[in-house]
Amino acid sequence: MLSVRDLTVHYGADPALESVSIEVTPNSTLAVMGESGSGKSTLLRAIAGLVSPTSGAIVWHGTDLAATPAYQRNFGLMFQDYALFPHLTVGENVAFGLRMAGVVAEERAEVATRYLDLVGLTGYSNRAVDELSGGEQQRVALARTLAAGPQLVLLDEPLGALDRSRRDQLLADMQRIFSASGITAVYVTHDHHEAFAVADHIAVLHEGKLIRHGVPEVIWADPQHTAVATLLGFPIATVEVQDGIGRLGAAAFPLALPNGTHPVAMGPGAITIDAAGDLPVTVVARRFEGGVTVAVIQAAGQELTAHAPHGVRLGRTGASVDPQLIRRLAA
Repeated sequence: MLSVRDLTVHYGADPALESVSIEVTPNSTLAVMGESGSGKSTLLRAIAGLVSPTSGAIVWHGTDLAATPAYQRNFGLMFQDYALFPHLTVGENVAFGLRMAGVVAEERAEVATRYLDLVGLTGYSNRAVDELSGGEQQRVALARTLAAGPQLVLLDEPLGALDRSRRDQLLADMQRIFSASGITAVYVTHDHHEAFAVADHIAVLHEGKLIRHGVPEVIWADPQHTAVATLLGFPIATVEVQDGIGRLGAAAFPLALPNGTHPVAMGPGAITIDAAGDLPVTVVARRFEGGVTVAVIQAAGQELTAHAPHGVRLGRTGASVDPQLIRRLAA
């Protein structure tokens, strides 16, 4: 088990992480989400031993790693930059770590072939790196990381350079490989699609602090924090609440919040374009996304998004609000 305990990291006088505590159970994947500057890459690098904590501890299966240098931790790192060697073949790239460890050539070739098979690159051992697509190069980087037999795999925005279709395929393959191989992993990303595709648990960092931690389904249903809801792509609306009734413009709906003005997250489908609805809106843009039409709307002086019928026109119309899809925010 990986245990991060009250971890604080300062760069000079500036805190990058403040008292972060989290655990990763064996054979599971933790996704760490956050905006740029949230501290997620610093957390990963501290676990890897590339950044020294100001205070706190990183414990691996009961052993405090403070005195263990990065090269002795046996943790595999995979970054957005593939960092493949162009003068080596695909198989030689995969086996590079084994070569540095003194493994004999025949065994290196066998291991490289096995892991290339695992990532779907059977028969690629003798190919040149520059003959591969970006997705194939990232698979080689993954095979190289796994071939070294790491105790823990650390991935920092590993798919950021890939297009959506290649990214989705590699995400599915990673989930399959990690599950089949019993790998423990920490996966850093700002993309909630990636996090939800691979993770058993999700941790969200904001300004160096851990603000949300849980299974993906619970975080989706109850983001709690504005920063979390924003990462999930939920529009934030301001509503007025009086005696258990929320109001967004002319729309009124039950909402169990104290009297006053509150930010809330509008989950997908919380607002639906409906000419007969009681919320006047102006459709200012529209796009086809995930099989539905999403409209950008002006409503009650705020810019939000709404589900809309295909072919919705720009201009004034009405909308309905489903309070069951409104997420309360605690902060």
